Amino acid sequence: MGSRWGFLIHLLGAVWLLGLGHCEQQPAETAAQRCFCQVSGYLDDCICDVETIDKFNNYRLFPRLQRLLESDYFRYYKVNLKRLCPFWNDINQCGRRDCAVKPCQFDEVPDGIKSASYKYSEEANNLSEECEQAEQLGAVDESLSEETQKAVLQWTKHDDSSDNFCEADDIQSPDAEYVDLLLNPERYTGYKGPDAWKIWNVIYEENCFKPQTIKRPLNPLASSQGKSEENTFYSWLEGLCVEKRAFYRLISGLHASINVHLSARYLLQDTWLEKKWGHNITEFQQRFDGILTEGEGPRRLKNLYFLYLIELKALSKVVPFFERPDFQLFTGNKVQDAENKMLLLEILHEIKSFPLHFDENSFFAGDKKEANKLKEEFRLHFRNISRIMDCVGCFKCRLWGKLQTQGLGTALKILFSEKLIANMPETGPSFEFHLTRQEIVSLFNAFGRISTSVRELENFRNLLQNIH
Repeated sequence: MGSRWGFLIHLLGAVWLLGLGHCEQQPAETAAQRCFCQVSGYLDDCICDVETIDKFNNYRLFPRLQRLLESDYFRYYKVNLKRLCPFWNDINQCGRRDCAVKPCQFDEVPDGIKSASYKYSEEANNLSEECEQAEQLGAVDESLSEETQKAVLQWTKHDDSSDNFCEADDIQSPDAEYVDLLLNPERYTGYKGPDAWKIWNVIYEENCFKPQTIKRPLNPLASSQGKSEENTFYSWLEGLCVEKRAFYRLISGLHASINVHLSARYLLQDTWLEKKWGHNITEFQQRFDGILTEGEGPRRLKNLYFLYLIELKALSKVVPFFERPDFQLFTGNKVQDAENKMLLLEILHEIKSFPLHFDENSFFAGDKKEANKLKEEFRLHFRNISRIMDCVGCFKCRLWGKLQTQGLGTALKILFSEKLIANMPETGPSFEFHLTRQEIVSLFNAFGRISTSVRELENFRNLLQNIH
């Protein structure tokens, strides 16, 4: 089976290369062709094609997913934006008003969410409050029931679990605040230049798997490094094992997705009368045009689709966790909570029906000892990236950076917990596999951002169609 799978991958790769050759032979007459001509057909290391993803996302999934993310459970996210950068001290904070984050007042957050930030029902909330009180004492209170004592130990164990791909935000800190994501949308803030690119350069140069002597194709807005360096980088990248290659593509895809958001929600007009946000075609071209980026832009867009497939597969895997009768999207409003759980399950079953899911079984499938070592490297590298988000100088960018890295980290945790998910009890606490409310909110909002990016690519295709 393994050899047949490898043959299929090589065959699909050959078909894609043939298509690319045909694309390059055609005169790229419009801006749309320069950005998207190569963003079609099969994706590297996958059996899925771009067109299938576009159709599935834009017409079957996107509208319902947006409706879910507008609900109270998913719109309020608790975050500590005041954590110090653990890597350097010279952070230049963005002083622009669009960089600011407006936190919620205490009475604006639904009571069910405030009562306990990570449990799913009224009964579980009551239990978690007992657990939190016990943890604050520094030990398990012997007056608590045996079940509660066990829950304290198990949930503490979970919080320190080696299966977590992100460093948990200290949401119990006095500096942690609830933020309404709908009132603090991800969009262009004016945060750019050396400070912003320092973040991405540290992520790529120090946390992706590559020799220090090999430099990735850099910021398209900076001076060109030349074609030879780009070819050297990708020749080396393609020689990596599938896991390390996937790691780079995930980070590149996340970077591309964020750049799509900033280009789609750009500040076009700022007067004392009004602010106007919309699509900035020039900004999009600078980041993704095949000629302006010397072929790098279309690669980024294909990595965005790769990221979409990874998170889509994770959501399809975690369905049993959300199907349990005990699970609720608990806010305190029983009617809305029940309706939103129905919508959530409807979306998850739609995702599960996707015909060309990514096959994650190729990950860490070799020698068990080497595979475990590689998985731990993978986890630590990504965990380090989650810590770098505390170094972002723009608070709104930091908010969405922390949320999206936590969402991707949660997706990776799910993909590598298949057996634990399969062995969950149908009722009662799930000690072996557990998702906090923070992880749930970040998981779906992060995928919502990628889904939005894919939808926006269709808008940019149409806008660029008649531009030369």
